[in-house]
Amino acid sequence: MSDRYQFFTSTPIGKLVVKNLGLPAPTPLVRWTEGAPLVDGTVVTGGRGRLGKSLVVALDDLGIANVAVPTTGERYRGLVFDATGLTSAEELVELQRFFTPLMRSLTSCARVVVLGTVPEQTDSAGERVAQRALEGFTRSLGKEIGHGSTVNLVHVAPGAEETLASTLAFFLSPKSAYVSGQVVRLGATGTTEAGTVADPARPLAGTVAVVTGASRGIGEQIARVLHRDGAKVLGVDVPQAASELQAVMREIEGDHLVLDITAKDAPQRIAQHVKNTYGQVAAVVHNAGITRDKKLANMAEDRWSSVIGVNLMAPERISRELLEQGLVAQNGRIVGVSSIAGIAGNVGQTNYAASKAGVIGLVDALADVVDNGVTVNAVAPGFIITQMTAAVPFATREVGQRMNAMSQGGLPVDVAEAIAWYLSPGSTAVNGNVVRVCGQMMLGA
Repeated sequence: MSDRYQFFTSTPIGKLVVKNLGLPAPTPLVRWTEGAPLVDGTVVTGGRGRLGKSLVVALDDLGIANVAVPTTGERYRGLVFDATGLTSAEELVELQRFFTPLMRSLTSCARVVVLGTVPEQTDSAGERVAQRALEGFTRSLGKEIGHGSTVNLVHVAPGAEETLASTLAFFLSPKSAYVSGQVVRLGATGTTEAGTVADPARPLAGTVAVVTGASRGIGEQIARVLHRDGAKVLGVDVPQAASELQAVMREIEGDHLVLDITAKDAPQRIAQHVKNTYGQVAAVVHNAGITRDKKLANMAEDRWSSVIGVNLMAPERISRELLEQGLVAQNGRIVGVSSIAGIAGNVGQTNYAASKAGVIGLVDALADVVDNGVTVNAVAPGFIITQMTAAVPFATREVGQRMNAMSQGGLPVDVAEAIAWYLSPGSTAVNGNVVRVCGQMMLGA
């Protein structure tokens, strides 16, 4: 589904209307395509702190051109600032001194990454204050940078300095086109090492990933991106979607399992299929979800229970079954799909919002107890353009698409790319995070 408003703003008359009325003018986002360089341009690094050497090594290993001294008149694709050395409020001025002279030298669809220390793991009260301040700086800059550019903050725990590569590869590349204003923590749960990525072009080669709700929409795109990255995908969906599921899995040389994930024996059936066919899986992506919207005063119990059952109880039961049977491989991944509704709430969606906030709770509950390099994270999509959102009334749809820093809706591939980053073997230190794929919504953080 195309964005008609975005097309209109690119026409001569549209540009005139936008300028005279002060309307949003969304920049067409650059998204990564297979075979393209990870970063098409040069990144400027700056700041002082414990990550300086690790940062340059990671960028060089990723093949990302970088300089510490910018050249007047040059245009740059990104800025990375090591703020781990900021230990007091007075030192925050270093942010202004680095960024202000460089902001006008950025290309469109540029990337800005600020690197800090997990505030709770700092050495002094002053340092904790300074590191917490980075969040407000990042989110504000994300809302003012414009031109399809993104700004994100990565807190790196002491000892996790060598785990930067997969996260920089995501946040500096077009793969993060619709992710901005986010805060990610590396090593915060104690994992301070990264797995080895044997083939950067196919980081998931030789692995198996389970994706629920894989027959269409976001789930289908997740399956396609994981296949692109080398994974064998086991797609799971309900009997009503069996033909669509089989068609998608056939196209990407995947496997399929047709069942209702809310069925009492669903976790055992999935576990049995995994055990008999593959032995273990490297990843489980809980994408399947439904809505049954009504204001609470008018909501029947079956509407409530069905949404909680599919969106929350099924992921919890399936995850626990696979973990208890030891079917999630070493350095494996569990990913939940939450929603901005689970963070900011939404009228008529008390059941849906509760289920999606519960997914975040599931991440919190499991991230601290999994071992063997297994990680648990979630994505929280905002307004993503799908067949389902195409049926939303025009006015509601327009508000949903424009109320973010990008002034446009996201695409299913934006969610899929974030999940692929989580699944990378190099993302072992990325545990217990919830990243919003929402173009930095104006509602919620």
